[in-house]
This record gives sequence, C-alpha cells and structure tokens, in this order.
Amino acid sequence: MGEVAETIRRKLEDTFSPASLEIVDESHLHAGHAGRDPRGESHFAVAFESAAFVGKSRIEQQRMVYAVLAEELSDRVHALRLTLAPLRA
Repeated sequence: MGEVAETIRRKLEDTFSPASLEIVDESHLHAGHAGRDPRGESHFAVAFESAAFVGKSRIEQQRMVYAVLAEELSDRVHALRLTLAPLRA
C-alpha cells in the first residue's frame, strides 16, 4: 500500500474507528484521463462502516469523510469513491 493510501487509512481509523475498512487504489484505471497524477495514488475507492454515521444522511457521512481527508483531496487525491454505512448493532 502506498503512502497516500496509508495516510487515508490512518486518518479514517483514527477518526471513525471503522468496523472494517477497505481502500483500493484505482489510479491505474484512469491512465490518460484528466486529474490523474503521474505520481499515482490519485483515485481511490473507500468502503467502511462506522458508528459515527448512525443517524446521519448519506450526504452528511460523505461530508464527514471529505473534511477528514481535505488535505489529501486538495493535493494528490483527484477522485474518492465512497461506500459508507452506519455500524449496525
């Protein structure tokens, strides 16, 4: 796993304590497309469940994640595909 993916993992784990967390670097799927960083690690798919999402709308959940990853989204990360869910009891 690359440096950007590790940073994403650490920030999401520290903030949301997810029950499970999957981060997939999909940058290779975007070769030649606008927004692809030649350094790689520019497009990610992220999926996780968190108790922090209980009672939150899908938009609120996404905004929470975007706030935590604001630095990465302003630099290396061009696209972030999110699959989020509240942790079920």
